[in-house]
Amino acid sequence: MDLTGTIIAVMPAQSGTSQRTGNQWMRQEYVLEVPAQYPKRMAFSIFGEDRIKQFALQQGEQQVTIQFDIDAHEYQGRWFNEIRAYNVLRAQQPAVVPPNQQQPAPAAAPFPPAQEPLPF
Repeated sequence: MDLTGTIIAVMPAQSGTSQRTGNQWMRQEYVLEVPAQYPKRMAFSIFGEDRIKQFALQQGEQQVTIQFDIDAHEYQGRWFNEIRAYNVLRAQQPAVVPPNQQQPAPAAAPFPPAQEPLPF
């Protein structure tokens, strides 16, 4: 599944050590707002320090598409949904050059290109 919107919140990263394996882990949560007449918001997480750094999501970032999976887990008789992003796509923004820094037009050639003589 995927949604496109604006990152409106970036929570602090959480990290720890797995009790089961002893490996280090890191996760960070974000909130994406999908524009509409009544905007919708989705909280999601990215798991793994390498992915967190790779995607480097920033608050206020627009036109971000989050590709994610939804799963549920049970804890003490209650069920909780988890939305985990596995990919982030950014819209390609055209490069904007300020008017005072635009490149000058290339100078015209001083002579027109040579033409071959017409056969008679």
